Amino acid sequence: MPEIPTPPIPWEYCLHIPNDLRAVTVSRRTLRLILTVHGLIQLADTAELLATELVANAVRHTKGPAALRVGWAAGVLRLGAWDADPEPPEPPRPLEELGDSEDGRGLALVQACADQWGWQPLSRNGRRGKLVWCELGAA
Repeated sequence: MPEIPTPPIPWEYCLHIPNDLRAVTVSRRTLRLILTVHGLIQLADTAELLATELVANAVRHTKGPAALRVGWAAGVLRLGAWDADPEPPEPPRPLEELGDSEDGRGLALVQACADQWGWQPLSRNGRRGKLVWCELGAA
């Protein structure tokens, strides 16, 4: 009788980061390592782009600490950036409207590349803030 494959066990990591632009590179490299050890390297390029935009927004547009959350469950990779500002992110403008501008592309890229994305108010260690998240399916 053929062996039935065991579904992957859900997992989650959280990387607490300072309000420092160098945290974007650290987050991206850490994410690639996490995906590699879990056999999800096929998601790494898109996931790195998404995490870079989420973490860069958290670090650039807030004054407090931030965190990158990475989780896997039911065939879906979920990335999230927590920051200490409870205000919602600016809604993304269509990429076509942005032209050559470097500003304002982050969430537009997230919207274009992720299967789903959103934000929610969230507190961490008694601090109010928000989590901006996105999801990628394994398919």
